[in-house]
Amino acid sequence: MTEQQARGRIEVSPAAISTIVSEAVQRCYGVVGTVPKNFASGLADMLSADRKRGVVLQVRNHRITIDVYVVVEYGTRIATVAESVKHVVKYQVEQALQLPVDAVNVHVQALRVSDVD
Repeated sequence: MTEQQARGRIEVSPAAISTIVSEAVQRCYGVVGTVPKNFASGLADMLSADRKRGVVLQVRNHRITIDVYVVVEYGTRIATVAESVKHVVKYQVEQALQLPVDAVNVHVQALRVSDVD
């Protein structure tokens, strides 16, 4: 994404935007982590350190559409967690970039049951 200004140009890479999204998602209650869009191929590394793998961005005409693929904690209200992710991600990205986010689509790929000792 590029913005032309009088004294130069500002360019923000999709990887930088993905980092903003990933950090926002990790702070949301009920989210265990993100997973690749193709969940079957990423099952083995579901909780690896690469958090950006569950974020897909589309930037068109200075407007952003974000798809987030998450694993939710079993026992939480899935709809509530998904709504929280949508609001938090939209707010964080718009605050950081000063550009509108058209949509945040949350895809719940799996549930994780925590071990209770």
